[in-house]
Amino acid sequence: MWNNSFMKKYSILIALAFFGLSANAQQDPQFSQNLFNNIAINPGYAGSNDAISATALHRSQWLGFLGAPSTTNLGVEAAMPMLHGGLGLNVMTDNIAQNEFLSLNLSYAYRTELAGGNLGIGLSVGMLQDGVNGGDYNSEVVTDPTIPNADEKAAGFDVGAGLFYKSEKVYLGLSSTHINQPTIESSTELMSMARHYYLSAGYHHELNSQIILMPSIFVKSDGVSSSMDISTLLEYNKRFWGGVTVRPNEDIILLLGMHLNESLRFGVAYDAPISEVSHGGSMEFMIGYSFKVDYSKLVKGFKNPRLL
Repeated sequence: MWNNSFMKKYSILIALAFFGLSANAQQDPQFSQNLFNNIAINPGYAGSNDAISATALHRSQWLGFLGAPSTTNLGVEAAMPMLHGGLGLNVMTDNIAQNEFLSLNLSYAYRTELAGGNLGIGLSVGMLQDGVNGGDYNSEVVTDPTIPNADEKAAGFDVGAGLFYKSEKVYLGLSSTHINQPTIESSTELMSMARHYYLSAGYHHELNSQIILMPSIFVKSDGVSSSMDISTLLEYNKRFWGGVTVRPNEDIILLLGMHLNESLRFGVAYDAPISEVSHGGSMEFMIGYSFKVDYSKLVKGFKNPRLL
């Protein structure tokens, strides 16, 4: 067990590391169940399921360490035939020690048929808000300009774009977040967001009538550093799934999940670190709900029978 003194020092170390990073550029939070989180990084995904879908994920990173990252993401997307595409909303909160980050983005994707599938061309706009509880820091150097001594909060404008192609068996996504590379400033520079680039691709292959093989790849880069997830999932009887993701030189990730019914699904992931600089493992939970809407049956108008 870690004693309270060590845990407090580690929490401060995490916070100081965050401020060191913010002098350069901040990275998007990490998730492991990326298959269910496309709307968070690719606005072209909006409407690709021909349904109204909502997905929530919560990730606790570096389990056992005080002040370690804790991230929650809620994404909602829906097909909108009357708009020739889909709409999406994504809200994310990320807490690291005394730092609190919030992002909110609205997405629209124009959808068109292509090569036996459907292509979404998307754009997202939104806001980023960053804040720090500076009063919680105890600095030996009171006048250190890199460590705020009071609560600070500021916001900035955010833009993203992406393409997402989906057919019956294949999907492929290309996207970029923080295209405008926003800087969030108050009395100090709280955060500068780096432009991020994403590639996602996957394939569904029926091994037999009950088992589906789902290999996929997910690449994330900020132009300086990159990470890659190589995943293999097996789905049994269109209800249960399980598999492994390898994040080279970082983690081996175990994934499990199930469809509770036709509309509701639940998943969990555990990241086991394999890097030389090891840390506590990470846990991630996902719950999703979706339902189809037959827009052709919606009432388009009303006529008074007295006037017929």
